[in-house]
Amino acid sequence: MILTNIFLLLLCLFILTKSADYAVKYSTRIARLFKMPEFLISFVLVAMISVFPEATVSIISAIKHAPEFGAAVLIGSNVADLAVVTGIAALASRKGIKVKSGILKKSFFCLALLFLPVLLGLDGSYSRIDGAVLVTAAALFFISLTLHKHLKNAFFKPHNHLWKSIRILALSLAVLLASAHYTIKLSTLLSNEIGIPRMIIGLTVVALGTCLPETIFSLRSVRKHHNTLALGDILGTVVTDATLILGIVALISPFSFDKTLCYVTGISMFLAGVILAAFMETGKLLTKKEGIMLIAFYLITIIVELAIKL
Repeated sequence: MILTNIFLLLLCLFILTKSADYAVKYSTRIARLFKMPEFLISFVLVAMISVFPEATVSIISAIKHAPEFGAAVLIGSNVADLAVVTGIAALASRKGIKVKSGILKKSFFCLALLFLPVLLGLDGSYSRIDGAVLVTAAALFFISLTLHKHLKNAFFKPHNHLWKSIRILALSLAVLLASAHYTIKLSTLLSNEIGIPRMIIGLTVVALGTCLPETIFSLRSVRKHHNTLALGDILGTVVTDATLILGIVALISPFSFDKTLCYVTGISMFLAGVILAAFMETGKLLTKKEGIMLIAFYLITIIVELAIKL
């Protein structure tokens, strides 16, 4: 029974990530038909679609009265995004990832937003007021992006494949929602069967699984020399998870949690952001060596979490 549930969980994670990959692909295609600037595609549209795996897992968890599991997935996936996904993208690049000044300016704004859920969670709970603060912060962030001066040059370019892209995007999101539902169900059953705390599964297996869409998109972007798309997707995703999605979870179902989630994982998320920002600042280049260091940071974080929880 345990092996069957493990197989089904891995299958659900595979379907989850493949459907998200299609969602990213076709949302980007739609955005380009509207001639949206690259920074907006990555920071807003692709990021908003990329968060669907962890967002659906987290929101369904809240509806099913298990919001602490959803929070663990959100924060765990953010640490993985900042460290593992960025590290892998750097290793896959030819000579490192070049960082534009616009990304650097936004990265420091992102750091402030990453620290906000840590600050609000120091008391070991998230109330509806905390949720409202997080959602408001997310709204202000995305409004500031959409007011960018380059948007005045955006226009719609008619294309025969628009409606086909919209249909595939809608189907991908429907499959993603269903697979997220079963991911939660199976991970809960598995944690009960093998005696591993559900939050550990959320912080590791599910969190890493939901990061695969960003990984796929970032690798594809780096190989095609679209570094802004890769970094923008990662930064936009972590900000969305840490503010908008976590805020929605708290609004649906306020919850208390083990303070370790905030003190270890939450602070690790913020530190990963600080380290990434520092690496990008040095020479405006994220090197392969720095990519390895980011992955090592993630492994250390997981070891610490496991040592505390098990």
